[in-house]
Amino acid sequence: MKIRAASICSLLLAGIAVAQPPATPAPAAPPADSAKSTLTIPVGARIPLSLKQAISTKTAKDGDPVYAETAFPFVINEQVVIPAGTYIQGKIERVQRGGHVKGRAEVLIHFTSMIYPNGYTVLLGGSVENTPGAQKTSMKDSEGTIRQDSDAGKKAETAAGTATTGAVIGAVTNGLKGAGIGAGIGGAAGLAVGMLSRGADVRLEPGTSIEMEIQREVTVDAGRISSRREVIVKND
Repeated sequence: MKIRAASICSLLLAGIAVAQPPATPAPAAPPADSAKSTLTIPVGARIPLSLKQAISTKTAKDGDPVYAETAFPFVINEQVVIPAGTYIQGKIERVQRGGHVKGRAEVLIHFTSMIYPNGYTVLLGGSVENTPGAQKTSMKDSEGTIRQDSDAGKKAETAAGTATTGAVIGAVTNGLKGAGIGAGIGGAAGLAVGMLSRGADVRLEPGTSIEMEIQREVTVDAGRISSRREVIVKND
């Protein structure tokens, strides 16, 4: 009887255990630093660059590559997001030479990728916001078009100088009447020179300081940002 009762109790306990649903494991807590695994470069951020090659509207063509390098670390919340020496690559979207009569030289550059010193590459959308290191240039529009300053005054000065020279020569040879004729001929010659010559080209020398503006939000992996190049050592 005791054996039978013990067997019955065992069976009852087993049934209760089977009837109970299995315990659901608690979800694993996310790593404490998961929120810090990525960093975001906001739209409108301005990053100083140094141009690595010369660009001239005289020789440049649409689609030509552009190479630059960050000149100073870009920091967000006391953390370096883009170290100095990071390569920035882009291309020329549009180029226009100065016209003979009107129209100034222009070049539009867009930046497309960022290569960290360790080789980590991030796609980006960036444009030129300012060219503090370039002389006689200005920004034309919000797209980042760089435009050569007007040289109309220089052409007018050339024409005036030519007219004065003609007047002097005419006065020496034919008196006052000749001075008027000479001035007219000289002025016409100066105008012809101005019409035949193009306006000045935009020229950006290597090392020119330019400012890149981020056009769309860029996300980078914080764990892959490094100021040193990664060296892979192979064991024989």
